[in-house]
Amino acid sequence: MQLELRHLQAVCRIAEAGSLGGAARRLGVSQPALSAQLRRIERVTGGELFVRGRSGVEPTALGQFVLAKARRVLSEMDALGAEARALATGTPLRLGCILLVLLDGLLAETDLSMSGQEITVDLEDSVTALARMLGAGRYDAIVYGEVNDHEVPLPAGTLARTLIPKEPFCIRLSAGHPLAGPDRIDLADLAGESWMTLVEDDDGGPEALVAACAKAGFVPSLRYRITDRKMHYDLIAAGRAISLSQPTAPQVPGTVMRPLAGAPVTGRIRLAWNRSAVSAGQAELLYRAAARAYLANVDNHAFHKDWWDAHPELHPTLE
Repeated sequence: MQLELRHLQAVCRIAEAGSLGGAARRLGVSQPALSAQLRRIERVTGGELFVRGRSGVEPTALGQFVLAKARRVLSEMDALGAEARALATGTPLRLGCILLVLLDGLLAETDLSMSGQEITVDLEDSVTALARMLGAGRYDAIVYGEVNDHEVPLPAGTLARTLIPKEPFCIRLSAGHPLAGPDRIDLADLAGESWMTLVEDDDGGPEALVAACAKAGFVPSLRYRITDRKMHYDLIAAGRAISLSQPTAPQVPGTVMRPLAGAPVTGRIRLAWNRSAVSAGQAELLYRAAARAYLANVDNHAFHKDWWDAHPELHPTLE
Protein backbone atom coordinates (compact mmCIF):
# COMPACT_ATOMS: atom_id res chain seq x y z
CA MET A 1 0.00 0.00 0.00
CA GLN A 2 1.15 3.53 -0.79
CA LEU A 3 0.22 6.49 1.35
CA GLU A 4 -2.47 8.74 -0.13
CA LEU A 5 -3.77 12.15 0.89
CA ARG A 6 -6.72 10.54 2.67
CA HIS A 7 -4.27 8.62 4.86
CA LEU A 8 -2.43 11.80 5.78
CA GLN A 9 -5.76 13.48 6.55
CA ALA A 10 -6.74 10.58 8.81
CA VAL A 11 -3.48 10.85 10.78
CA CYS A 12 -4.01 14.60 11.22
CA ARG A 13 -7.63 14.19 12.33
CA ILE A 14 -6.66 11.58 14.94
CA ALA A 15 -4.05 13.96 16.33
CA GLU A 16 -6.48 16.90 16.35
CA ALA A 17 -9.34 14.96 17.95
CA GLY A 18 -7.16 13.13 20.48
CA SER A 19 -9.19 9.95 20.00
CA LEU A 20 -10.13 7.52 17.25
CA GLY A 21 -13.82 8.01 17.98
CA GLY A 22 -13.64 11.79 17.64
CA ALA A 23 -11.56 11.53 14.48
CA ALA A 24 -13.97 8.98 12.99
CA ARG A 25 -16.89 11.36 13.54
CA ARG A 26 -15.02 14.20 11.84
CA LEU A 27 -14.10 11.98 8.90
CA GLY A 28 -17.57 10.48 8.59
CA VAL A 29 -16.42 6.87 9.02
CA SER A 30 -16.88 4.22 11.69
CA GLN A 31 -14.31 3.87 14.46
CA PRO A 32 -13.46 0.24 13.53
CA ALA A 33 -12.86 1.30 9.92
CA LEU A 34 -10.56 4.13 11.01
CA SER A 35 -8.71 1.81 13.42
CA ALA A 36 -8.12 -0.67 10.60
CA GLN A 37 -6.93 2.13 8.32
CA LEU A 38 -4.51 3.35 10.99
CA ARG A 39 -3.00 -0.12 11.30
CA ARG A 40 -2.42 -0.21 7.53
CA ILE A 41 -0.80 3.24 7.65
CA GLU A 42 1.45 2.13 10.51
CA ARG A 43 2.60 -0.90 8.49
CA VAL A 44 3.71 1.48 5.74
CA THR A 45 5.41 3.94 8.10
CA GLY A 46 7.12 1.16 10.04
CA GLY A 47 5.78 1.61 13.57
CA GLU A 48 3.13 2.91 15.93
CA LEU A 49 2.00 6.49 15.30
CA PHE A 50 -0.18 6.87 18.41
CA VAL A 51 -0.29 5.48 21.94
CA ARG A 52 -2.92 5.83 24.62
CA GLY A 53 -2.26 8.60 27.12
CA ARG A 54 -4.12 10.00 30.12
CA SER A 55 -6.19 12.34 27.94
CA GLY A 56 -6.64 10.15 24.86
CA VAL A 57 -4.30 9.04 22.11
CA GLU A 58 -0.98 10.84 21.76
CA PRO A 59 1.50 10.74 18.87
CA THR A 60 4.71 8.78 19.32
CA ALA A 61 8.05 10.21 18.18
CA LEU A 62 7.44 8.56 14.80
CA GLY A 63 3.90 9.93 14.85
CA GLN A 64 5.21 13.46 15.42
CA PHE A 65 7.52 13.07 12.43
CA VAL A 66 4.73 11.75 10.17
CA LEU A 67 2.34 14.46 11.39
CA ALA A 68 4.79 17.24 10.55
CA LYS A 69 5.29 15.85 7.05
CA ALA A 70 1.56 15.21 6.57
CA ARG A 71 0.58 18.73 7.58
CA ARG A 72 3.15 20.19 5.20
CA VAL A 73 1.93 18.07 2.28
CA LEU A 74 -1.74 18.81 2.97
CA SER A 75 -1.00 22.52 3.29
CA GLU A 76 0.78 22.48 -0.07
CA MET A 77 -2.12 20.62 -1.69
CA ASP A 78 -4.61 23.10 -0.25
CA ALA A 79 -2.54 25.98 -1.58
CA LEU A 80 -2.29 24.30 -4.99
CA GLY A 81 -6.06 23.91 -5.22
CA ALA A 82 -6.80 27.43 -4.00
CA GLU A 83 -4.28 29.13 -6.26
CA ALA A 84 -5.33 27.10 -9.29
CA ARG A 85 -8.96 27.95 -8.57
CA ALA A 86 -8.07 31.64 -8.27
CA LEU A 87 -6.45 31.54 -11.71
CA ALA A 88 -9.31 29.67 -13.35
CA THR A 89 -11.51 31.94 -15.42
CA GLY A 90 -15.22 32.08 -14.68
CA THR A 91 -14.87 30.69 -11.15
CA PRO A 92 -16.45 33.11 -8.66
CA LEU A 93 -15.41 33.37 -5.04
CA ARG A 94 -18.51 32.60 -2.97
CA LEU A 95 -18.82 34.74 0.17
CA GLY A 96 -21.43 34.22 2.88
CA CYS A 97 -22.25 36.81 5.56
CA ILE A 98 -24.62 37.57 8.37
CA LEU A 99 -26.20 41.01 8.60
CA LEU A 100 -23.32 43.16 9.82
CA VAL A 101 -22.97 46.92 9.48
CA LEU A 102 -19.86 46.48 7.35
CA LEU A 103 -21.70 44.37 4.74
CA ASP A 104 -22.66 47.22 2.41
CA GLY A 105 -19.16 48.63 2.41
CA LEU A 106 -17.64 45.16 2.08
CA LEU A 107 -19.26 44.67 -1.32
CA ALA A 108 -17.73 47.88 -2.63
CA GLU A 109 -14.35 47.17 -1.06
CA THR A 110 -14.11 43.67 -2.54
CA ASP A 111 -14.97 45.08 -5.97
CA LEU A 112 -12.06 47.50 -5.60
CA SER A 113 -9.45 45.23 -4.03
CA MET A 114 -10.28 42.03 -5.92
CA SER A 115 -10.90 43.47 -9.37
CA GLY A 116 -10.96 40.76 -11.98
CA GLN A 117 -12.22 38.16 -9.49
CA GLU A 118 -15.96 37.61 -9.66
CA ILE A 119 -17.51 37.43 -6.19
CA THR A 120 -20.97 36.23 -5.23
CA VAL A 121 -22.38 37.24 -1.84
CA ASP A 122 -25.26 35.63 0.06
CA LEU A 123 -26.79 36.81 3.32
CA GLU A 124 -27.78 34.30 5.99
CA ASP A 125 -29.59 34.74 9.31
CA SER A 126 -27.82 31.81 10.99
CA VAL A 127 -24.12 31.69 11.87
CA THR A 128 -24.42 27.93 12.31
CA ALA A 129 -25.78 27.62 8.77
CA LEU A 130 -22.92 29.75 7.47
CA ALA A 131 -20.31 27.51 9.09
CA ARG A 132 -22.06 24.35 7.91
CA MET A 133 -22.23 25.61 4.32
CA LEU A 134 -18.57 26.65 4.47
CA GLY A 135 -17.68 23.08 5.40
CA ALA A 136 -19.93 21.68 2.66
CA GLY A 137 -18.31 23.86 0.00
CA ARG A 138 -21.34 26.07 -0.56
CA TYR A 139 -19.25 29.08 0.50
CA ASP A 140 -15.54 29.66 0.04
CA ALA A 141 -15.38 32.25 2.84
CA ILE A 142 -17.70 33.69 5.47
CA VAL A 143 -17.82 36.86 7.56
CA TYR A 144 -19.66 36.44 10.85
CA GLY A 145 -20.01 37.73 14.39
CA GLU A 146 -19.77 36.23 17.86
CA VAL A 147 -21.16 37.77 21.06
CA ASN A 148 -19.45 37.77 24.45
CA ASP A 149 -17.75 34.38 25.05
CA HIS A 150 -19.63 32.44 22.38
CA GLU A 151 -17.42 30.67 19.84
CA VAL A 152 -18.79 29.38 16.55
CA PRO A 153 -17.39 25.88 15.83
CA LEU A 154 -15.79 25.79 12.39
CA PRO A 155 -15.54 22.73 10.14
CA ALA A 156 -12.29 20.92 9.39
CA GLY A 157 -10.27 22.30 6.53
CA THR A 158 -10.97 25.94 7.36
CA LEU A 159 -8.86 28.77 8.66
CA ALA A 160 -10.10 31.84 10.55
CA ARG A 161 -8.85 35.30 11.39
CA THR A 162 -10.34 37.79 13.83
CA LEU A 163 -11.12 41.10 12.17
CA ILE A 164 -12.44 43.06 15.16
CA PRO A 165 -11.71 41.39 18.51
CA LYS A 166 -14.11 43.52 20.51
CA GLU A 167 -16.81 46.12 20.04
CA PRO A 168 -19.25 47.22 22.79
CA PHE A 169 -22.88 46.83 21.80
CA CYS A 170 -25.03 49.87 22.50
CA ILE A 171 -28.74 50.70 22.60
CA ARG A 172 -30.86 52.25 19.86
CA LEU A 173 -33.99 53.96 21.17
CA SER A 174 -36.44 56.64 20.16
CA ALA A 175 -35.16 60.21 20.11
CA GLY A 176 -38.16 61.03 22.28
CA HIS A 177 -37.37 58.39 24.89
CA PRO A 178 -36.74 59.74 28.43
CA LEU A 179 -33.31 58.06 28.39
CA ALA A 180 -32.28 59.62 25.08
CA GLY A 181 -30.77 62.60 26.90
CA PRO A 182 -28.03 61.00 29.05
CA ASP A 183 -24.70 60.16 27.42
CA ARG A 184 -24.73 56.64 28.84
CA ILE A 185 -27.48 54.23 29.94
CA ASP A 186 -27.56 51.73 32.79
CA LEU A 187 -29.04 48.46 31.59
CA ALA A 188 -31.19 48.22 34.73
CA ASP A 189 -33.06 51.37 33.63
CA LEU A 190 -34.40 49.48 30.60
CA ALA A 191 -36.28 46.85 32.64
CA GLY A 192 -39.73 47.82 31.42
CA GLU A 193 -38.93 48.10 27.73
CA SER A 194 -40.02 45.99 24.76
CA TRP A 195 -36.93 44.67 22.99
CA MET A 196 -36.22 44.01 19.37
CA THR A 197 -34.47 40.66 19.36
CA LEU A 198 -31.28 40.15 17.39
CA VAL A 199 -31.73 38.74 13.90
CA GLU A 200 -29.11 36.04 14.50
CA ASP A 201 -30.10 33.68 17.31
CA ASP A 202 -27.10 31.36 17.30
CA ASP A 203 -24.16 33.75 17.65
CA GLY A 204 -24.52 34.01 21.43
CA GLY A 205 -26.41 37.30 21.23
CA PRO A 206 -29.77 36.35 22.79
CA GLU A 207 -28.06 34.46 25.62
CA ALA A 208 -25.72 37.39 26.25
CA LEU A 209 -28.62 39.86 26.39
CA VAL A 210 -30.71 37.68 28.72
CA ALA A 211 -27.69 37.05 30.99
CA ALA A 212 -26.80 40.74 31.13
CA CYS A 213 -30.40 41.69 31.93
CA ALA A 214 -30.59 39.00 34.62
CA LYS A 215 -27.46 40.45 36.21
CA ALA A 216 -29.17 43.85 36.07
CA GLY A 217 -32.22 42.39 37.87
CA PHE A 218 -34.82 41.79 35.18
CA VAL A 219 -35.97 39.55 32.35
CA PRO A 220 -36.16 41.35 29.00
CA SER A 221 -39.42 41.34 27.02
CA LEU A 222 -38.23 40.08 23.63
CA ARG A 223 -41.21 41.19 21.60
CA TYR A 224 -40.08 41.80 18.02
CA ARG A 225 -37.87 39.94 15.55
CA ILE A 226 -37.76 41.93 12.33
CA THR A 227 -35.18 41.63 9.55
CA ASP A 228 -36.44 44.54 7.45
CA ARG A 229 -34.24 47.49 8.40
CA LYS A 230 -36.80 50.22 7.70
CA MET A 231 -39.53 48.55 9.76
CA HIS A 232 -36.98 47.88 12.49
CA TYR A 233 -36.01 51.55 12.68
CA ASP A 234 -39.60 52.80 12.33
CA LEU A 235 -40.73 50.78 15.36
CA ILE A 236 -37.90 52.17 17.44
CA ALA A 237 -38.50 55.75 16.26
CA ALA A 238 -42.17 55.36 17.23
CA GLY A 239 -41.11 54.41 20.77
CA ARG A 240 -42.50 50.88 20.52
CA ALA A 241 -39.20 49.06 21.01
CA ILE A 242 -35.50 49.37 21.73
CA SER A 243 -32.67 47.21 20.45
CA LEU A 244 -29.07 46.23 20.96
CA SER A 245 -26.96 47.47 18.10
CA GLN A 246 -23.43 47.45 16.80
CA PRO A 247 -21.84 50.81 17.68
CA THR A 248 -20.97 51.36 14.00
CA ALA A 249 -24.63 51.31 12.93
CA PRO A 250 -25.77 54.37 10.95
CA GLN A 251 -27.59 57.34 12.39
CA VAL A 252 -31.33 57.09 11.71
CA PRO A 253 -33.81 60.00 11.98
CA GLY A 254 -36.06 59.69 15.00
CA THR A 255 -33.66 57.41 16.87
CA VAL A 256 -30.50 57.79 18.94
CA MET A 257 -27.71 55.44 19.94
CA ARG A 258 -26.35 55.34 23.47
CA PRO A 259 -23.57 53.22 25.02
CA LEU A 260 -24.35 50.90 27.93
CA ALA A 261 -22.53 51.49 31.20
CA GLY A 262 -19.93 48.80 31.74
CA ALA A 263 -20.33 47.36 28.21
CA PRO A 264 -22.14 44.18 29.40
CA VAL A 265 -22.54 42.86 25.84
CA THR A 266 -19.67 42.88 23.36
CA GLY A 267 -19.15 41.38 19.93
CA ARG A 268 -16.32 40.41 17.64
CA ILE A 269 -16.17 39.96 13.88
CA ARG A 270 -14.32 37.12 12.18
CA LEU A 271 -13.42 35.95 8.71
CA ALA A 272 -13.15 32.22 7.95
CA TRP A 273 -12.31 30.51 4.69
CA ASN A 274 -11.91 27.10 3.14
CA ARG A 275 -8.18 26.70 2.72
CA SER A 276 -8.60 24.48 -0.36
CA ALA A 277 -10.67 27.13 -2.15
CA VAL A 278 -9.18 30.45 -1.00
CA SER A 279 -5.49 31.21 -1.39
CA ALA A 280 -3.51 33.05 1.27
CA GLY A 281 -3.41 36.08 -1.01
CA GLN A 282 -7.18 36.06 -1.49
CA ALA A 283 -7.75 35.67 2.25
CA GLU A 284 -5.53 38.69 2.89
CA LEU A 285 -7.45 40.76 0.33
CA LEU A 286 -10.77 39.76 1.93
CA TYR A 287 -9.45 40.67 5.38
CA ARG A 288 -8.30 44.09 4.19
CA ALA A 289 -11.57 44.75 2.37
CA ALA A 290 -13.61 43.86 5.47
CA ALA A 291 -11.33 45.97 7.68
CA ARG A 292 -11.72 49.04 5.45
CA ALA A 293 -15.48 48.52 5.37
CA TYR A 294 -15.57 48.46 9.18
CA LEU A 295 -13.30 51.49 9.57
CA ALA A 296 -15.56 53.52 7.29
CA ASN A 297 -18.22 53.40 10.02
CA VAL A 298 -16.28 53.86 13.27
CA ASP A 299 -17.09 57.57 13.44
CA ASN A 300 -20.85 57.21 12.83
CA HIS A 301 -21.27 58.07 16.52
CA ALA A 302 -18.92 60.26 18.53
CA PHE A 303 -19.03 58.03 21.63
CA HIS A 304 -17.81 55.03 19.65
CA LYS A 305 -15.13 57.04 17.83
CA ASP A 306 -13.77 58.11 21.24
CA TRP A 307 -13.84 54.50 22.49
CA TRP A 308 -12.20 53.23 19.31
CA ASP A 309 -9.39 55.80 19.45
CA ALA A 310 -8.73 54.79 23.06
CA HIS A 311 -8.25 51.11 22.08
CA PRO A 312 -5.65 50.96 19.30
CA GLU A 313 -4.83 47.36 20.25
CA LEU A 314 -8.17 46.32 18.76
CA HIS A 315 -7.59 47.93 15.38
CA PRO A 316 -7.24 45.65 12.34
CA THR A 317 -3.81 45.29 10.77
CA LEU A 318 -3.60 46.97 7.38
CA GLU A 319 0.15 47.52 6.95
